[in-house]
Formats: sequence, C-alpha cells, structure tokens
Amino acid sequence: MLVKIFGGFDLIIGVMLVFLSSFNPSAGTLIFFGVISMTKSSFGMLRDFASWIDFLAGIILGLAILVNIPSVIGIILGILVFQKGIFSFL
Repeated sequence: MLVKIFGGFDLIIGVMLVFLSSFNPSAGTLIFFGVISMTKSSFGMLRDFASWIDFLAGIILGLAILVNIPSVIGIILGILVFQKGIFSFL
C-alpha cells in the first residue's frame, strides 16, 4: 500500500518536473513535493540509483523556487521519476 502511495507521488513529481518550465507552480507546492521526494530518498539511505533520483528531484524542485532550471534537466529527471512511479504500480 505504501509503495503505491509513493508511486503516486512519483507520478505527480515526474509530471511537475517535465512541465516545470511551462507552468509555474506555487512555492508551497514545490517545497511540499521536494520534501516528500527527499524523505523518500532517505528511506533508501541513498544506496541505490532510485534513491539518488528521488534526492536529485527534491533538490531540483527546491531550487526551482529561486533559480530557473533548464528544461532539459527537468525533462530528463522527470521522465526517470515518472518511470519509477509507473514501475511501482506493476
């Protein structure tokens, strides 16, 4: 059950990262999902590739409040997180 909830968060975070340059979510939304992503990475203790992807996604979402993130970085990271979310539902 918890894996599917975290997978749902991955899907939302992936979509947010892919479309980060075309729409501007509020700072509270970016912080909320960034903290969730970084918390999920702490469960994996940064031992595997998926935990590092979650950690980087959280950092990018946090930095998106202050800095304009290049769309290529958001798209690549968003696709990886979205893919991880889809695999959690299988």
